[in-house]
Amino acid sequence: MKLVIGGNGFLGSRVVRQLVDAGERVRVLTRPTSNLRTLDGLDHEHVTGDLFDAGSVRAAMDGCDVVFHCAVDTRAWLRDPAPLYRTNVDGLRAVLDVAAGMRLRRFVFTSTAATIGRPTGRRATEDDAFDWDGAPAYVRSRVAAEDLLLARARAGSVPGVAMCVANTYGPGDLQPTPHGSFVAGAALGKLPFTVRGWCAESVGIDDAARALILAADRGTVGERYIVSDRSIDMSEITAIAAREAGRRPPRLALNSPVLHAVGAIGSARAVVTRKPVQLALPSVRLMFFMPEMDHSKAERDLGWMPRPVEEAVAEGARFWLRRAAARRAQHAG
Repeated sequence: MKLVIGGNGFLGSRVVRQLVDAGERVRVLTRPTSNLRTLDGLDHEHVTGDLFDAGSVRAAMDGCDVVFHCAVDTRAWLRDPAPLYRTNVDGLRAVLDVAAGMRLRRFVFTSTAATIGRPTGRRATEDDAFDWDGAPAYVRSRVAAEDLLLARARAGSVPGVAMCVANTYGPGDLQPTPHGSFVAGAALGKLPFTVRGWCAESVGIDDAARALILAADRGTVGERYIVSDRSIDMSEITAIAAREAGRRPPRLALNSPVLHAVGAIGSARAVVTRKPVQLALPSVRLMFFMPEMDHSKAERDLGWMPRPVEEAVAEGARFWLRRAAARRAQHAG
């Protein structure tokens, strides 16, 4: 039995889907308030609980040999970082406390490529320790969570591996993610501008899910793995999405100085209104801060070979086009 914590999310649901397709018995742990539409039609066992409820977590882990921890708060724009640390660090700690008493073969933790350091003159690897000055609270919470997982793994408490997942693209991004919203907007003709110079390490969502599953069998305990295909500019991503829809990409392309100015306005607005604004300075800084990375360790150790991320972007665009067509048909009927 495999347990996926947070299996209703974008990445978690694709992990569930691949496990089910492979004939694995899968259990999913989510909160009672979670939206489960990403799991529709998948043959799995569902358990409701809370990361901080040791009893429900223990019951969910009972009989499982592998745990995939995909529960994460990604709201980088929050003014108050407390919710980020509560879910990403304290929630993980509570789960690890339970996992320490279970007989697990692997605990596969979903981290982020943002925890990788920024070397000079070469692509970053898993050996590059985090060194970002002025990193936003979201990134610091993810670093703290990864450090916690690796410390427990290296101490022999849990058989943990950390998967440093880059920006993910592909079908099923229902929220959508901040970067995925550019794909949706470009495909549906609702994107007023693109961003030039926002180059970020990126990977197809199904390739990322496959990396997690491979890590359950082949990952070295106490190690982290970069899960990314390559660095790609957002203007290229929006051009791919628009082309899939037979549209022209947005003519207006904002650059880093303009985005930082917009982010400063957003941050000021958040202070005045006391409400979070997605396009604020922390989010903008994160756009332009990620180095190019080398994922050869995942290839070598896990046997992981990602497809070109461009294919996943095109699949994501087609996903939004199908949803739009279905909605039109529903309204017409």
